[in-house]
Amino acid sequence: MNVESDEASLLGELRAWLAANWDPDLSLVEWRSLLVDARWACPSWPVEWFGRGLAPRFDSVVTDGLAAIGAVGPASGLGMALAAPTLLAHGSDALKEKYLRPTLTGDITWCQLFSEPGSGSDLASLNTRADRDGDELVVSGQKVWNTGAHRADYGILLVRSRRDVPKHQGITYVVIDMHQPGIEVRPLRQMNGYASFNEVFLTEARVSLSDVVGQLDRGWTVALTTLANERRLAAHGRVGGHATPEGRVQREALEEAAVRDEPHRWYPQRAGRADLLIEHARVAGVASDPLVRQEITRVLSLASTARWTAERAKQERMSGRQPGPEGSLAKLSSSAIARASAATHAHIAGAGAMLSGPESPFGGTIAEILVSVPGGSIAGGTDEIQHNIIGERVLGLPKEPDVSRDVPFEDLRR
Repeated sequence: MNVESDEASLLGELRAWLAANWDPDLSLVEWRSLLVDARWACPSWPVEWFGRGLAPRFDSVVTDGLAAIGAVGPASGLGMALAAPTLLAHGSDALKEKYLRPTLTGDITWCQLFSEPGSGSDLASLNTRADRDGDELVVSGQKVWNTGAHRADYGILLVRSRRDVPKHQGITYVVIDMHQPGIEVRPLRQMNGYASFNEVFLTEARVSLSDVVGQLDRGWTVALTTLANERRLAAHGRVGGHATPEGRVQREALEEAAVRDEPHRWYPQRAGRADLLIEHARVAGVASDPLVRQEITRVLSLASTARWTAERAKQERMSGRQPGPEGSLAKLSSSAIARASAATHAHIAGAGAMLSGPESPFGGTIAEILVSVPGGSIAGGTDEIQHNIIGERVLGLPKEPDVSRDVPFEDLRR
């Protein structure tokens, strides 16, 4: 059977199921529970874990089939993008049983607790301490740049469980309950005026050993799975439904999406807003300026090339390959496009690009672009880190020298 007939057969089965089960007046959790039980939420997941064991390409077939009638899909966000793939790859059956279903239905939400004030690009130098106390780990330390931590039910957390071994060998990956005593979440105000991130302080917070993902002290390999998925993380999944909700399911899904997307309202500006360049030049009266036209063409060419690269990466994922260094290529190109776009906006607006408020260029959007773009070259791994990954994993160059790799963590200078 060819791919087209496979897709048509699956879509026919989905349509028949939707005709018998889609009810827009259900609650969001009730509907998603039906979706999960029928194994339509994530068809590419294993059969034993709410899926159908299909190739990843069939996920988009089902997503399109749901959207065609306005039906809502599974939950999205960090839980589905980062936590679930990591649990599927490394989690025990008990962890999968405990967390996967409520993640799919949206009953629980997640945040990522990796970076620290002194451990960003060199994540393996993290210092948050975990001491064993019976069948629990007692965790103390500080994490930073944690999107959604103020609302999350659980966090995927990296801790230092051994200090007498080299830094990569003493890390443990755990799931932590964010509502327990000993966890304080504080918002961070950014220079663009938003507070999308948080810092999290952990003071003798507790994690059961049953919530260790993978093996104790061997969490670095687990973390690499999360990081690979993070680099290719799309903005957000599709909610489904109509612009004007027709029922309770769609209304609750849109309300959920509004909360989920709130920290990311400025992300279009972080990407440089290449889509605004032509309109900006016309409004500013410089659309015929040859230097402006040249710079706009350069940015749009970069953006077009990046789209083709992203499409190739998408096809690789749909064929079943795990995320690889193509995520670093995509992230690096997005940083370059954002910087080039911001520079072109500044060239068009001149000194007015620094002004905010209703009378400034595009109501302050240009100024917001200028102060938001630098974050894209840092978040999710700096450009320098992406260069290292590409050099080592794509070009086969020797690894960058690291004198700390074989030194016990407790002996490192920090």
